[in-house]
Amino acid sequence: MELNAAPATADDLAPLGLVGFGHFTSMHVRNGSVRGLELHLDRLARDCRTVFDALLDPDRIRDAVRHAIRDVDVDVVVRVTVYDRKLTLARPGDPAHPELLITMREAPSTPQPPLRLQSVVYSRDVPKVKHLGLFGAEYQRALAQRAGFDDVLFTDRDGSVSEIATSNIAFITDEGQLVWPRAEVLAGTTMRLINQVRDEEVLTERITNPGLERYVGAVATNAATGVRTVASVDDVRWPEHELVATLRKQYESIPPQRI
Repeated sequence: MELNAAPATADDLAPLGLVGFGHFTSMHVRNGSVRGLELHLDRLARDCRTVFDALLDPDRIRDAVRHAIRDVDVDVVVRVTVYDRKLTLARPGDPAHPELLITMREAPSTPQPPLRLQSVVYSRDVPKVKHLGLFGAEYQRALAQRAGFDDVLFTDRDGSVSEIATSNIAFITDEGQLVWPRAEVLAGTTMRLINQVRDEEVLTERITNPGLERYVGAVATNAATGVRTVASVDDVRWPEHELVATLRKQYESIPPQRI
């Protein structure tokens, strides 16, 4: 765990727990490379302007990550958290000097088992920013897991589907087409990469919870686990569609970029 390329202390980390104002990205690092690295860097720079009204140099990010993983020889999920230790609860709008906290964990094995989702009416604050305000999403995930599900699918009050707690979701039609919800969501790097490599138009539409039975399958996407089958939402169940394996191969064929 490093802050600005130096070992992080308890005092360095205290503002994350006491103030919790910042944003982050998580990326799967293998042999010093990341699939969709530029998208992660762009996200951090864009969100830094939104959250802190400040610029963030992508080369600085790369240097910090390279330093943190210099002795790592296994696949890891690296999280880059951007925050400012000097900002307070009372004055988050003060001029910011973004700092980079690099943490990591061992990457999960892939493919992960199919997900069973429970739908819930909920939307994240500022959904297009990958910010640190995860309590609401994690609380809904916890409730779903206590009810016997794996994760939670967010909908609005009229039943329109948006996203999973920390993943995007897409649905598969009878014709084998991939359809993403037309909603306010965080467009993940894996979602964006898949849309770049597929030889077809990117389809989005309003998808409602009562209308899920018209689809023949679903997939979840995020940087840590790639492409993952969704087995069910509430009482609607699907077998694993053959398109899932195709999507997984297409995603894994994307050349990673050196950090």
